Amino acid sequence: MPGLPQPRTPGRYRIALVCLGNICRSPMADVVLSARIADAGLDDRVEVASSGTGGWHVGDPMDRRAAATLAAAGYDPSRHRAQQYDDSWLGAFDLVLAMDDSNLSDISVGGIGGGDDRVRLFRDFDPVDTGGEVPDPYYGGPAGFEEVLTMVERTAATIVAELHRLPGVGVAVR
Repeated sequence: MPGLPQPRTPGRYRIALVCLGNICRSPMADVVLSARIADAGLDDRVEVASSGTGGWHVGDPMDRRAAATLAAAGYDPSRHRAQQYDDSWLGAFDLVLAMDDSNLSDISVGGIGGGDDRVRLFRDFDPVDTGGEVPDPYYGGPAGFEEVLTMVERTAATIVAELHRLPGVGVAVR
């Protein structure tokens, strides 16, 4: 499993999560990862944002089934509003994590993000299926959203552990 790239700004870290429409997978990951970062006491140094490669849902709240799954697990999904990814995120974020290979390809078009260790799959940090895709639950039932939540929670735990290892972010520089 690869480590996190170094921060662009010492003492700060920015993570972007990207899916197709920014109403299911990436906002679920955003809410969970943000909560885990806050629980770890890193929320004053680490920022998380999510977006979709398509603009169909810009300004909309997350899918009601995604929100219900998060709320049932004790998370607050209410603040999310969909936004669209744009190439400026590659230079603004320390790490850009795509939910599946198609999303990864979309943000790597023309080599913009291709080969950059700052652009990866979200599940590159999943201890169970490293490098797998987060399946899109949009056209399925509640079980798909539960499956995504399970993947997101264990992957978020690994990302937070990696953040703790970054000098100036998770580890005090002496």
